[in-house]
Amino acid sequence: MSQHPQTPYPLQTLVAFISGGLFGLGLIVAQMVDANKVLNFLDFFGHWDPSLVLVMAAGLSVFSLGYVFGVKPKSKPLLDNQFFLPTKNRIDKNLLTGASFFGLGWGLVGICPGPAIVNVVTLNGQFIGFVIAMFFGMFAAKRLGRA
Repeated sequence: MSQHPQTPYPLQTLVAFISGGLFGLGLIVAQMVDANKVLNFLDFFGHWDPSLVLVMAAGLSVFSLGYVFGVKPKSKPLLDNQFFLPTKNRIDKNLLTGASFFGLGWGLVGICPGPAIVNVVTLNGQFIGFVIAMFFGMFAAKRLGRA
């Protein structure tokens, strides 16, 4: 996997900040920062709430349009010298392990990293422990990945 070789320009940082803010706002509007909303989606035999399917479909649609019309026809992005796309294309032990831990955490708590950070930034302290555990897990995964 390629590492980004240069320090971001101020415009890149601004665009990333605005994009992150819009993503967080979208999570708030879609109520994905509410753990109960997500847990109800996973409760197939109880109070099932299918609205998360619509959020996922909308996100996939926006991504797909951006990829097809933005990445595919261009040789380089607007604010960098090259695209940094994934190079792995096979399912391996690391992918399955990471996906399993992600799914387990999502199913137990009803929140994933994006909404957890939005909750902390909006001063909802309920998820501070989750974010601390998430960063610990990211650090541990990085350390274990080098072994």
